[in-house]
Amino acid sequence: MNHIYFDNASTTKVDPRVVEKMMPFLTDLFGNPSGLHIHSRIAAEELDKARLKVAEVLNCDANEVVFTGSGTESDNLAIFGYVYQNLAKNSYLITSKVEHHAVLYPFERLAEEGYGVDFVTPNLEGEILPEMLNFKENTGFASIIYANNEIGTINNIPRIAQKCREKDVIFHTDACQAAGVVDLDVEKMGVDMMTLNGSKIKAPKGVGMLYKRKGIKIKPQILGGSQEFGLRAGTENMAGIVGFAEALYLAQKERLANNERLVKMRDRITDYIIKNVDLVRLNGHINNRLPNNCNFSFLNAEGESITLFLDNEGFSVNTGSACTTESLEPSHVLLGIGLPHEVAHGSLRVSIGTEASDADIDHFLEVLPKIIEKIRKMNPIHLKKEDFEGFFD
Repeated sequence: MNHIYFDNASTTKVDPRVVEKMMPFLTDLFGNPSGLHIHSRIAAEELDKARLKVAEVLNCDANEVVFTGSGTESDNLAIFGYVYQNLAKNSYLITSKVEHHAVLYPFERLAEEGYGVDFVTPNLEGEILPEMLNFKENTGFASIIYANNEIGTINNIPRIAQKCREKDVIFHTDACQAAGVVDLDVEKMGVDMMTLNGSKIKAPKGVGMLYKRKGIKIKPQILGGSQEFGLRAGTENMAGIVGFAEALYLAQKERLANNERLVKMRDRITDYIIKNVDLVRLNGHINNRLPNNCNFSFLNAEGESITLFLDNEGFSVNTGSACTTESLEPSHVLLGIGLPHEVAHGSLRVSIGTEASDADIDHFLEVLPKIIEKIRKMNPIHLKKEDFEGFFD
């Protein structure tokens, strides 16, 4: 396939070094770690090694690492697990309007069940600031995303966690997009729970984890065996877990060098598009954002059309979260930061990876402006900048 892949926010190609670590568990080391015989004992030892490897990256105890089947499952386990175990229905919960749906939907269900939920509105750049959190006397739990998967804005999670700690509120963060970008030392961050997954860090899909600080009790959401300290039933995905541990280690070890290179490519794209395409805005914080993320809104050009035209030209990109692309509704993140529907409909997310070359960026910058011009000529509607004061300055 000759396509240039610029959709790393939805999933990443598995690192060959990770594949190498996984292969024995797809062949000879096939044992179930819950048994007593030699095959199981070997598997159990390797599971312990993987858990310890993750714990060393996060600066936590190994028994604070719970492996799951995805980031979505980890988010659900943290939210439902804590709330159902510890909080009455008159309790108050805090999240934001721009969370991944794996967080947003659980909070919406809890609201339907009688819990009070404050969905915090971010600023226009997508930031959730500590002072935006409205704590009430019976606030018991909060979850705020670390780095937004669509617009790339990075929140100051250590400050938000500190604010929650001062109010005796348990705090969780979905850090799936932040792995490999920020320091994941949970002691420095001050978080009580944190979600990570494999598909964002060059590990396989179908594996994730929840960091749960010692002493916090949560109710399991998948019932069956006693795996994962009784918190997540089901035979462990050994190949996936070993791959995840290796990928997380590599992502954090190499993050500074990778981020420096990605920022240069990201800024090349951003600077060129802003200067050479009319009626475009950069969504998210201009500086405090993921090093590989560009998210644009092009007036008078629908995001779906831009994505399909780019696909035809050999580029794999996205127009929002990969989990919601079947919906024709604008991104809830872009609406959540206050963009009008007409602006949000023209969104394009470009998330480059470490495999990208300068030649790839050159080709992309040659192709994209021509596509925007072509789509706008085909569009019977021609909205003006003056109709959206402040959004295209």
